[in-house]
Amino acid sequence: MTENNFSLKKIEISVSEAEKRSGRNAVNMQETYTAYLVETRSVEHIDGQSVLTDSLWRRYSEFELLRSYLLVYYPHVVVPPLPEKRAEFVWHKLSADNMDPDFVERRRIGLENFLLRVASHPILCRDKIFYLFLTQESNWKETVNETGFQLKADSRLKALNATFRVKNPDKRFTELKHYSDELQSVISHLLRVRARVADRLYGVYKVHGNYGRVFSEWSAIEKEMGDGLQSAGHHMDVYASSIDDILEDEEHYADQLKEYLFYAEALRAVCRKHELMQYDLEMAAQDLASKKQQCEELATGTVRTFSLKGMTTKLFGQETPEQKEARIKVLEEQINEGEQQLKSKNLEGREFVKNAWADIERFKEQKNRDLKEALISYAVMQISMCKKGIQVWTNAKECFSKM
Repeated sequence: MTENNFSLKKIEISVSEAEKRSGRNAVNMQETYTAYLVETRSVEHIDGQSVLTDSLWRRYSEFELLRSYLLVYYPHVVVPPLPEKRAEFVWHKLSADNMDPDFVERRRIGLENFLLRVASHPILCRDKIFYLFLTQESNWKETVNETGFQLKADSRLKALNATFRVKNPDKRFTELKHYSDELQSVISHLLRVRARVADRLYGVYKVHGNYGRVFSEWSAIEKEMGDGLQSAGHHMDVYASSIDDILEDEEHYADQLKEYLFYAEALRAVCRKHELMQYDLEMAAQDLASKKQQCEELATGTVRTFSLKGMTTKLFGQETPEQKEARIKVLEEQINEGEQQLKSKNLEGREFVKNAWADIERFKEQKNRDLKEALISYAVMQISMCKKGIQVWTNAKECFSKM
């Protein structure tokens, strides 16, 4: 597997292990962190021989660095989100500790899904830094920082300024931003409801454990009914103990919803980038119009609007023809540069909209497919769970009937 043909070859990517480690951080303080084993293996052959598996360890912060780089270099792409760094929307019996083994395992799956999303993206999969993330363990961070992507990142203040000062926002991106806000709100509410339901469900199942204990104790004092009560208690105990595995499976479906909760922010990132480009375009157009007006006023000798320069001229006299000619020449050069710059920004903006909208359409198809599959699977799981509950009480009824 070489860098040049990486994106053209079929490869398997997995995050196969998670390992707790200790070490010194950037400020030389002791810390505990989790490292993840990233493995890549080609499923094609070169000259009849299979390519060896590449494997290396990555921290969560390195995944964050990769995604930050992708956001800057591919502003028109809906960059796949990372799984949460700390557990949110969990039912209270589940640990929210980011070092908890169950949470680490779910995050391992989420990180693998992130890499698979990037690898399956028609543009991101060809990126050199992504290739090096999978194959170069040492000095990878230095390679990313050498790209200078931090300098190209737009500040939050600049983005906020653009949001409020754009005069002619693109209606499609405005609607997309509203949609992303609604998507985030709906999924957040759904996850909160699921956590509350899971909490109540946990209580219901554990009550069955109390039934089991009571039936077992009762069987010890009833000779004729003892076997039936003992059997019914056993069914209740098995049912009560199954809730932990059930809610762990539920967390898997919750994580699928959380991915699209975080995708909402990725959509807003594309919208913010478009607002910044539109704001720069409008500022360039405004600056060009101002220079053209100044040039016209100098050429005709008429001042349409109040300006400090015009007031100074009235107070201290007119410029000489030579001075006026020199100023007109400078303004004409600036106008020419401004027109070229405006043309370039217009082309850049149209290209951004074209590419961004193509990727948004790709994302929408992916989202509809994934959420449909996840919600159907969740419904099937709930139906199965209810059937098992009915079966437990059917079995208990049979036990009671035989007494």
